[in-house]
Amino acid sequence: MKTIINIAKTELQKLFYSPVAWLILIIFFFQAALVFTKSYEGMVQAMAYGLKWPGMTNTIYTSQLGSLFGSIPTYLYLYIPLLTMNLMSREISSGSIKLLYSSPVTNTQIILGKYLSIVLFGGIMVLTTGAFAVYGIVTINHVDILLILCAMLGTFLLICAYGAIGLFMSSITSYTVVAAMGTLGIFSLLAYVRTIGQDIEIVRDITYWFAITGRVNTFISGMLTTEDIFYFLLVIALFLGLTIIKLQSGRQKTSTVIKWGKYFAMIFMVMLLGFISSRPTLKKYADLSATKTNTLTKSSQDVISKLSGGLMITTYVNMYDNNSFRFPPIVIKSDMERYEQYVRFKPEIKLKYKYYFQHIPGSFLEGQFPKLSTQKRLDTLKKINKWKFDILPYSEISKEVDLKSEGFRVVTLLERENGKRAFLRLFDDNSVLPSEAETTAAFKRLTTNIPLVGFVKGHGERESSNNTDRGFSMIAQDKTFRFSLLNQGFDFMDVNLSKPVTSKVNILVIAELNKTMSDGEEANLNDFISRGGNLVILGGAGHQEFMNPIVSKLGVQFLPGRLVKPTEKVSQDLLTLNPTKEAEQFSFHLREMSRQKAPLTMPATSALAFTEDKGYKVTTLFKSDAKGGWNEVETTNFSTETAHMNVAAGELEKAYPTVLALSRRIGNKEQKIVIAGNADFIANGELSTNRKNVGSGNFFFINAIFYWLSDEMVPIDMRRKPLPDDSLNVGESAWDIAAIIFKWVLPILLIIVAIVIWVRRKGR
Repeated sequence: MKTIINIAKTELQKLFYSPVAWLILIIFFFQAALVFTKSYEGMVQAMAYGLKWPGMTNTIYTSQLGSLFGSIPTYLYLYIPLLTMNLMSREISSGSIKLLYSSPVTNTQIILGKYLSIVLFGGIMVLTTGAFAVYGIVTINHVDILLILCAMLGTFLLICAYGAIGLFMSSITSYTVVAAMGTLGIFSLLAYVRTIGQDIEIVRDITYWFAITGRVNTFISGMLTTEDIFYFLLVIALFLGLTIIKLQSGRQKTSTVIKWGKYFAMIFMVMLLGFISSRPTLKKYADLSATKTNTLTKSSQDVISKLSGGLMITTYVNMYDNNSFRFPPIVIKSDMERYEQYVRFKPEIKLKYKYYFQHIPGSFLEGQFPKLSTQKRLDTLKKINKWKFDILPYSEISKEVDLKSEGFRVVTLLERENGKRAFLRLFDDNSVLPSEAETTAAFKRLTTNIPLVGFVKGHGERESSNNTDRGFSMIAQDKTFRFSLLNQGFDFMDVNLSKPVTSKVNILVIAELNKTMSDGEEANLNDFISRGGNLVILGGAGHQEFMNPIVSKLGVQFLPGRLVKPTEKVSQDLLTLNPTKEAEQFSFHLREMSRQKAPLTMPATSALAFTEDKGYKVTTLFKSDAKGGWNEVETTNFSTETAHMNVAAGELEKAYPTVLALSRRIGNKEQKIVIAGNADFIANGELSTNRKNVGSGNFFFINAIFYWLSDEMVPIDMRRKPLPDDSLNVGESAWDIAAIIFKWVLPILLIIVAIVIWVRRKGR
């Protein structure tokens, strides 16, 4: 060990007597200072505006866009070849390698000593970033220290891996420039290797593991995994081992077969260990972030904990679907990472991908190749894209899964050993891929009986299958709409009240009756209410006479007319409502709605009146503004007429309830009812409308009421602990001084130290 340390000291002295090493250190620090000060400057400006910025540690240090440690790997690979190119090539070119061969020093000692010098220099590089870390720890309130330290560890391991590669390349040539270029070549190869053999599962696992691209990102995000730690250790061991073998072949003559056999044996051993370390059952995780942002929410963990036995996740990719380009074999491993957090808690999960073809009317292929048959279109695609993987006709997989009901779109099937199945879909929005909320909702279908929402029909109501602006198809059953009840963990059905409501229905929706119920229908509805069924009752202007017989038994009344608040921006009968104080206490969704200043938009809304003599506790969730608004009872045509308040007609400027939540105890169950003066707020037209200067928080409200009505089962509660690091304790003037120190004073000090050491060296 002493010999290794002595060699390391000698090499480290050479490095620090070299202007190249100092130049690298100074440029590295200066670049890091520029990134840090720019990122930190943004936070200082936010504080000057009086803003809070939760997750400030991540923004400054570890986010992938413009943060300190997120940026360092993008230019770090340029420096290491310059540091390592002389380590062995200098010995080879000068002939001093022969002296090393004749000395009592072993090959392993030589290599480990030289490598240790690079590790120490790399440690110094990382320690220079400690200046930025210490400043953040001192000035960011509730800073996430472990997140910063984890990012520093990842950066150090990346330097160590780069250093081992550079040392190996330096050992195989006497030309320093060739060694540097060869090191860059290895870096490129380790980035490219993840694209090799992706059509073959066993090859895909090995080559993807070998790729160095993105390996440091888990550390930067605050997550430690045994796979990533072993990756860096094995890559370091591989290239150090190859370097030692190279030195041995120069020190003692061996046959070519034996020499190459050693190389291949070393590579094979590392690949085998890497493959083993990447197995889900052997991987361990440690989320070091303060609020566990790299880990599933508690709700998701609870769902996964109830999944016993095996679970197969199969993604069916129709090459005719417009989203098929997202799932070719070359990106399968990347797509699998979407499920990494779930595999962490259930290693038995198996993932596979099946490719098939089935014509979809209106697909891009139909427009691209209108004259070709389905098979010929596919053959053309195979030829153009050079696809080598199997693509089966749908007829060959139709027996194992029915994809017709999914429109032959790309879809993922979750299937337990007990046969329970659930689909996880892609969506027609900017994100496309399902988030944790939709993914966990699909998993939940496998573990429990999910709530069933019944939509009453037969009286001109808003129906769940209606695709017009007034219909409810988007919120009820649209498979391509992320926030539909179907994708958030509910099932739905249409209900005809001519028959008793089945006990399977948990929530009954009645929206804008256009005619009165028959006595039998009313009796079936009353039976549902009396046994504690939950309801959503949605009225609207012009429907009061049909809706009041239903809600009067609950102590509620839809008042005649409609609420108005004339403004220049929107229609006079469009209300933009903020949650009441009661509503913020009622639901965390509504608190968030209020925090984001996202109003509930309700056109053509009836005012509500209520009493509490029917045994229900009543909570007013929304009400109209007391100023500038009233209940208009005279105007009927709001397209061409302007409403004017007429006090004599009973039109008073005051606040009216528009949404009520009713609850009571029936046995051991709490009955829950939501009554709103309007049905448009969940209709297709309103949910897909974007108004200028008017935001909408309707989805917050929809989530709030159905979460409450389903007894907090779904939609999945995605809450996490709030990020505490949201402010700074440093002012603008103090920061201006610190920025100058980081960008100019410290780099200049490094330059002075370098000059002093270089002059003293020359003097000796």
